[in-house]
Amino acid sequence: MDTPGKTRGVTGPFRPVPALPKPLVGLWAPAIVGTTAWLVALVILLVTGADSTWTWTALAGVGLGCVGFGIIAWQTTASRHGSRGAQRDL
Repeated sequence: MDTPGKTRGVTGPFRPVPALPKPLVGLWAPAIVGTTAWLVALVILLVTGADSTWTWTALAGVGLGCVGFGIIAWQTTASRHGSRGAQRDL
């Protein structure tokens, strides 16, 4: 087993942390799953004629999911164009 500080390329007592795999840090999958879940809930609530509070909550979830899609696309485009304020590696 390697001792801290004896590994090549390491300047301190700790090894560098490897980057996470793309599927674990991707933004599209959770946004799609969450928005789809709210959309399914909204359809079920509309079909069953449930309380309006739950219907508005589900509608807000779908709306915020759509806003999230726009933000993800905006950040991805900014990252690809090299904008200083954009998140990296999207």
